[in-house]
Amino acid sequence: MNANNILETIKMIEEEKLDIRTITMGISLLDCIDSDGDKARAKIYDKITKSAENLVKVGEQIESEFGIPIVNKRVSVTPISLIGGATNETSYVKFAETLDKAAASLGIDFLGGFSALVHKGYTKGDKILINSIPEALATTNKVCSSVNVGSTRCGINMDAVKEMGEIIKRTAELTKDTQGLGCAKLVVFANAVEDNPFMAGAFHGVGEAERIINVGVSGPGVVKRALEKVKGGSFDLVAETVKKTAFKITRMGQLVALEASDRLGVPFGIVDLSLAPTPAVGDSVAHILEEMGLEVVGTHGTTAALALLNDAVKKGGVMACGHVGGLSGAFIPVSEDAGMIDAVLNGSLNLEKLEAMTAICSVGLDMIAIPGDASASTISAMIADEAAIGVINNKTTAVRIIPAPGTKVGDMVEFGGLLGRAPVMTINKYSSFDFIQRGGRIPAPIHSFKN
Repeated sequence: MNANNILETIKMIEEEKLDIRTITMGISLLDCIDSDGDKARAKIYDKITKSAENLVKVGEQIESEFGIPIVNKRVSVTPISLIGGATNETSYVKFAETLDKAAASLGIDFLGGFSALVHKGYTKGDKILINSIPEALATTNKVCSSVNVGSTRCGINMDAVKEMGEIIKRTAELTKDTQGLGCAKLVVFANAVEDNPFMAGAFHGVGEAERIINVGVSGPGVVKRALEKVKGGSFDLVAETVKKTAFKITRMGQLVALEASDRLGVPFGIVDLSLAPTPAVGDSVAHILEEMGLEVVGTHGTTAALALLNDAVKKGGVMACGHVGGLSGAFIPVSEDAGMIDAVLNGSLNLEKLEAMTAICSVGLDMIAIPGDASASTISAMIADEAAIGVINNKTTAVRIIPAPGTKVGDMVEFGGLLGRAPVMTINKYSSFDFIQRGGRIPAPIHSFKN
């Protein structure tokens, strides 16, 4: 390292909002399975609290010693549907409460893994967990939930898609005192990944090690500032600038990941390269796209700009890190990005354009508020559309939609913190009810058969 590199890093942190968005410890709960629910929950609490007892302390030590902000310390666990399925219980709310208690004891920000993987069908545990989601999210503070309803290899489970529309509506109703905040902790996936460090979709996959450290980096402000220096340059120069910047950001992420791994005695898993915005000024993915020459995000050319950004981030980051994983790209959560919020408010960005952008970005329709009277079948149809984009394009897509009770188009839903605020967006007025009622499975695409 030389003085210029050190000064550049300090500037990135102090002026351009560079941070480590999360250190997430993944923990396997497979050895906690027990036919007695109370015994299983006791094992779960003990394993989580012992495995991650030093996570927050180590995160704070690294933050202090290296001067690198670490915004969140989180835990992900084996999908609880796999653990609860061994019991005869008819609700898994108590499992969620145990997870919440463990999270509070550790002092972490969120705990993910109240999850089910139903892309090809349901087990008993899957059905019970999904039915437990609304009450679980209404009675806990730190627990996050996810359900995978499709994959490129299996197609889309439309029975699960139908049910998740209903679950989201029930979750919104049970958390109406906070404008449907429970829905902000619930993600519906296609092609979910096992090593995602970001919430609300993180869970610890069954193919993962006993424990693992995954890190998510973030630096939209750094990328925007770098592009300000090449204003008017060709797209070749833009791509090269983003690659070089992503390389620097990811090197810092790997440094923190390896340091945390060593101090905790837990293997290093992956660094997720995703550019994750916050509501803070100067920390917006939308503003990066506008720096490329768009008057405002949402206008024609937005999808092409996002494609360049997403690809260049991956190319630069992969060269900087031994193990890249998770989602790794650019997030476009409306409520968490000041530029996205402004674009919705001025009418340049709508759901249809966001859907097009999700064919390119890391995830999907994320942190979007819609009118509280939106029907369950409409929400299910939105999930189906996103799942189709993911399945056909062999990428992860997701829906985190908030039908905020009592709101109408043009209202503003305030969540606070990193979740930000969401303008209530217009949805298509025509019905998808008969389409959703069909049920069954949409078959896997022909190009999924590669053996």
